[in-house]
Amino acid sequence: MAGPASEAVDLIPETAIVSLDAYRAAGGGAGLAEAHRLGPAAIIDVIARSGLRGRGGGGFPTGRKWSGIAAQTGLRRYLVVNGAEGEPGTFKDRALLRANPYQVVEGMIIAAAAVGAEAVFVGVKGSFQREIEALTRAIQEMQEAGLCHDCTVTVVGGPDEYLFGEEKAMLEVIEGKPPLPRWFPPYEHGLFASSPQEGWEAGPHGSGRRTDEPNPTLVNNIETLANVPHILARGPEWFRSRGTEASPGTVIATVVGDVVAPDVGEVEMGTPLRAVIDAVGSGMAPGRTVKAVFSGVANPVVTAADLDVSVSYEGFESVGSGMGSAGFIVYDDTACMVDAAYRFSRFLSIESCGQCPPCKIGSGEITKLLDKVRSGEGTDHDLAAMGGWLARVTDGNRCFLAVEEQRVVSSVLRAFPEEFAAHVEHQGCPLPGDRPMPKLVDLAGGQASYDENYWRKRPDWTYED
Repeated sequence: MAGPASEAVDLIPETAIVSLDAYRAAGGGAGLAEAHRLGPAAIIDVIARSGLRGRGGGGFPTGRKWSGIAAQTGLRRYLVVNGAEGEPGTFKDRALLRANPYQVVEGMIIAAAAVGAEAVFVGVKGSFQREIEALTRAIQEMQEAGLCHDCTVTVVGGPDEYLFGEEKAMLEVIEGKPPLPRWFPPYEHGLFASSPQEGWEAGPHGSGRRTDEPNPTLVNNIETLANVPHILARGPEWFRSRGTEASPGTVIATVVGDVVAPDVGEVEMGTPLRAVIDAVGSGMAPGRTVKAVFSGVANPVVTAADLDVSVSYEGFESVGSGMGSAGFIVYDDTACMVDAAYRFSRFLSIESCGQCPPCKIGSGEITKLLDKVRSGEGTDHDLAAMGGWLARVTDGNRCFLAVEEQRVVSSVLRAFPEEFAAHVEHQGCPLPGDRPMPKLVDLAGGQASYDENYWRKRPDWTYED
């Protein structure tokens, strides 16, 4: 459901495209043909002029990222496609792979050619069987048709852990190891590169590949690459005709939580958040109003006062938050924000890998304190202790998870101090009622199903019987 725009291209078509013939009939392949005509440098120039920004959450300019990898001459390079999608409230990449995997494959072929990657690896959770099958089918058909005749693509089914989606941890998984983030970013320390300090060894996928070079590696999200063939086929000006100056194009938004019909849909960048909640999630139940919106678990809360914020990178920044991957978790006026903070903190504390003790210990202690407050046993001293842990949970962090803990919990404390005070003063929650942790298993037809196993998961990544 793209917003108003001329010549809109639906990244998620109404009818799923399940064959290469159907994709070609809809114009597929035109971007790749234009890429062959242009050559690597000109491809990167087109992407840079389009203003496309990474859709994985950070919003980094895609053209600048590609040019940085391509500029490192004389080295082995790789492309990694991130389809792990483990953040609560997000379903966009799975929706894209179900609806039209061919545009994603075409985008990765173009990206690999632009940066001179010798091989492509796609990281997808092993539990995403439907998406893996669709992606594998699209790759095989395009290889058989000669559209991907000179490219090697490996689909890697990874673990369920949240950190599998962290780009440095994804490289570890591709090399056959656990999802534990490295120190250095992929453009400095890429796939199958010898570690400058620890001598890491490659796992099953790395046999015979290990080199003494840094092997700069481009990591792009599924949605980012889905946009690429359309930009090449129609031009950067077409892409910039939608969205805002700083955030051109459309974005795939997921809306879940206290809405009438949770769903995923394509909206034009710059659309007010209030309108996105109505258009994608079918709005609120009669008599209910929005109290808070979280863009995944990585950014500060957006309160009811800011519902007209533009869904764009600069829009969310203007209200002290971040758009992330446009996965919006909506809470209505009956929701307890202490409970929401506890659930997000618990998720992050469990998913913390433990390589950085302040992160693992700190997020765990914050979670325990939040649980104490929400159950009516908390004191003002506990709130002060929570503030102390929030101040140092990020010490020495090698990935963004500890920052997420700090930003999300601190923002709820600032935005809803009266709720924390009420829990302490009344020794109980004035707004009882459980809500699911929105870690999505499936999303279709206005119905969301969540991972109930989340509540059984322990901090060491094992599960209770």
